[in-house]
Amino acid sequence: MATFKLTDEIIEQIEMFIEEKRNRELISLFEEMHYADIAEIINELDVDQAIYIIRLIGKDKTADIITELDEEFRDKIFEKLSAKEIADELIELDTDDAADIISDLPEERKTEIISYIEDVEHAKDIVDLLRYDEDTAGGLMAKELVKVNENWNVLKCVKEMREQAEFVKRVHSIYVVDDNDVLKGRLSLKDLLTTSTRSNVKDIYIPKVDYVYVTDSAEDVAHIMSKYDLEAIPVVDEMKRLVGRITIDDVVDVIKEEAEKDYQLAAGITHDVEADDSIWKLTKARLPWLLIGMFGGLGAASIINGFQDAMNNFPILLIFIPLIQATAGNVGVQSSAIIVQGLANNSIDSQLWGRLLKEFMLGLINGLAIAAIVILVSHFLFEADYMVSTTVAVALVTVIVNAAIIGTFIPIFLHKRGIDPAVATGPFITTSNDVLGILIYFSIAKIVLGF
Repeated sequence: MATFKLTDEIIEQIEMFIEEKRNRELISLFEEMHYADIAEIINELDVDQAIYIIRLIGKDKTADIITELDEEFRDKIFEKLSAKEIADELIELDTDDAADIISDLPEERKTEIISYIEDVEHAKDIVDLLRYDEDTAGGLMAKELVKVNENWNVLKCVKEMREQAEFVKRVHSIYVVDDNDVLKGRLSLKDLLTTSTRSNVKDIYIPKVDYVYVTDSAEDVAHIMSKYDLEAIPVVDEMKRLVGRITIDDVVDVIKEEAEKDYQLAAGITHDVEADDSIWKLTKARLPWLLIGMFGGLGAASIINGFQDAMNNFPILLIFIPLIQATAGNVGVQSSAIIVQGLANNSIDSQLWGRLLKEFMLGLINGLAIAAIVILVSHFLFEADYMVSTTVAVALVTVIVNAAIIGTFIPIFLHKRGIDPAVATGPFITTSNDVLGILIYFSIAKIVLGF
C-alpha cells in the first residue's frame, strides 16, 4: 500500500469542496482513504471544517478517525458537537478507546454523553473503565473479548464464540474461565477445530497463559508484551477474574509516549509538551533546567575565579577549559544514556558496584587514549611545556573516569528509589560534570604545577 502524503494542494482542494458544499466529491475522496490519513487531513483544518467532514462521513468510519485526532483539537471539536453526536461516535468504538476519548472531559459533560449511549452494556463497560488510572493495565484494557467456560463442550463453545465475536473487531485469543469467571487458561483454535464437538473445554485448553493485574503499571504491561511477543494479554482483578484484555496497538502507544517523555527529560524539559503549546507552558517546561544550568555555570565560574594565581602564572591553562568541560559532559551523557536505556527495557540489572567497576575500566581506557592524543596536540600545536601537557592529560583521565562513574551511579540510584532515571541524562549530568570537571582540572594543576 502506497504511503499517504499530505500536501498543501490536498488541503486546498478539500477546503474548496467544503466551501462549495461539494459533498459527493468529498465522500468519493474519503471513501478509499484510511481513517488515519483522514485524521491527518482534519488536523490541518479549522474546527468548523472538521465538524463538517465528521457529520458528512458515516459514523462507522468517523469513530476511528476521532481516535487519531490530536487531543487538543478533538476537545475543541467536542465543544461544538452535541452529547448525542459524541455518544453515537463512541458506540462504534471499543470500550477502551471510548473511555480514553471522554476521560478528560468535565464530569457533567461525561455523564451527559454516557446517558445518550443506547447500548446499556457498552455504556456500563465504559463507566467501569473510567474508574482506572490511565497509566495502569485497567486504564489500557478493553472489555471486548472472547471467553468460554471450562465446563462447556466444543459445540456450545463454538456457538457462544460466534455470538461474542460480533462485538470484537479482532479475535486474538480465546480465554477459558470457570463458573466464577476466574481465568484458567487459553484455547487453541487448532485444538478447537480438530477435536470432537462432544469434548469438554477443560480437557483441551492450555492452562499456561500470561496475564496482568488491573493495577499493574502500563510500563510493566508493555515490557511483558514486548518480551513475549504477545498480540494481546488478558487482564484480571485481585481475585484473578477475567475483566478485559489489552492489545498490542495500545501498548505501542504506551511505548511511544514513554519514549517521548524520556527524550524530553533527557533534553531538560520537565513537562509533557508539544511544539504548538503556549509560550507559557513551554517556558514552565524548559526554564527549571535552564536555571540549573545557569547556576552550574556560575559555580564553574566561581571555581575558575578561585584559581586566579593559576591563570596569572599559567595562562595556557585557559585554552583547555572547553576541552575539559565538553569531554566531561559527553562522557557523562554517554554513560547515563546507556544505563537509562538498559533500565527502561530491563536488559541490565541494577547492581551498582558491578556497573561502576565496568564504567571505571571503560572510562580509564578511553581517558588514556584521549590523554595520549592531547599530550601530542598540546605540545606541538599549542607549544605547551611538558608539565602543562602532563597536567591536562592527568586531568582528562580523572575527569573522564569521574564522569563515567557519575553517569552510571545517578540513574541506578534514582531507579532504586522509584524515580524516572531519564532525568539523570542531559542537562543534569552535563552541568554536574562541567562543575566537577573544572574543579578536578585546577586541583590537579595546583598539585602538578605547584602554584
